Amino acid sequence: MSATFIFLMVALKIPIFGLFYIVWYAIQSPPEPEPVGIDEDGGTKRPVDPKPRPRHPHPRPERPRRPRRGPHGAPRVPPPPRVRTVVARARRVEK
Repeated sequence: MSATFIFLMVALKIPIFGLFYIVWYAIQSPPEPEPVGIDEDGGTKRPVDPKPRPRHPHPRPERPRRPRRGPHGAPRVPPPPRVRTVVARARRVEK
């Protein structure tokens, strides 16, 4: 056997053992405590606002207007010129 084969056989076992250790550690960890009831959530309650706030406190800025077309504006931009491909004919092979 070559040294490369032996090295790969040993080196590729390390991730497998690491995976086994992570799974074993997850199984052995203590269970999480049960969640507290609805009335006893342990946090602070939000105060009730007497007046509701607007959904968006700052209005969005208006978008810029499109350029005017027609008699009062510049004409439309012409489309780019079309490029036609040349269809090549097959050569005749004479015997």
